[in-house]
Amino acid sequence: MNRLSEMQAFTESVGQGSFSAASRSLGMSPSAISKLVTRLEERLQVRLLNRTTRQISLTEAGQRFYVRCNEILNELEDAETEIVEYGELPQGVLRVNCSPGFAQHQVIPLLADFHAEYPGLQVELTLTGKTIDLIAEGVDLAIRLGELADSSLIASSLGRSDRIVCAAPMYLEKFGTPQTPQDLKAHNCLCLTSREEVNIWKFGSGDQQEAINVSGNFKTDNVNALYDYALAGGGILRLSGFMLNKAINAGQLVPLLSDYEAQPQWVNIVYPHRRFLPAKVRLFIEYLKQNLDTSEW
Repeated sequence: MNRLSEMQAFTESVGQGSFSAASRSLGMSPSAISKLVTRLEERLQVRLLNRTTRQISLTEAGQRFYVRCNEILNELEDAETEIVEYGELPQGVLRVNCSPGFAQHQVIPLLADFHAEYPGLQVELTLTGKTIDLIAEGVDLAIRLGELADSSLIASSLGRSDRIVCAAPMYLEKFGTPQTPQDLKAHNCLCLTSREEVNIWKFGSGDQQEAINVSGNFKTDNVNALYDYALAGGGILRLSGFMLNKAINAGQLVPLLSDYEAQPQWVNIVYPHRRFLPAKVRLFIEYLKQNLDTSEW
């Protein structure tokens, strides 16, 4: 049990970013957390964490041990879950990672009803447009856009949502409507700073594909900020249909270059390979598939 307590203190400290945050999560004092981690290092005769007055960071050995500890703790959770879930509703924390745009327009509107159906579950939602290591970060599942890299993760498709180029009517009235992809070079196009490759807008497919490196006067690392700026008439943007189609149907945005083949984008749920899939993960996946309105994607 001492080893288990040490591993929990260590992994929670890394996941939360500090001993004080881990202490709140585990219901212990920061000094107790620090002592457990120090005792673990002394027993292993290796430094796992670099400590400063403000933060902690993993050493190379700590990184390797952190991954293995998560695997062991997940196995323990599987064993307990497999027994507890006979006739029981799922409880605990469900950690979900998602892009900001999909979260705001698709996931968050469903969470209140999900919590009403499963009141024993807490959802901890982290937002990032970048790919993270689910096991290292202690995440139960992630929703990812686009092609998936080969990995040990299990993937389940939610559907396809094409990328759409559009602008607000007030922008088009003032600056005109582009008729070809090349016309975009003369327009104010809204760009992401988090992934430069998404600022190369592609049209068509195969040998007929045309790539336009767009630019403009507004850049951000958040797609929701791009969306809001476009609604205000700030410029032309290209985002997934799951973000845009409601505004398009309401006349707030106008689709552009519709004669050119759109770039497809698949939406997938991914989760670590587990011998026993926790009910909280399975139920959340089923809930999304049953309640997401993909007709507006």
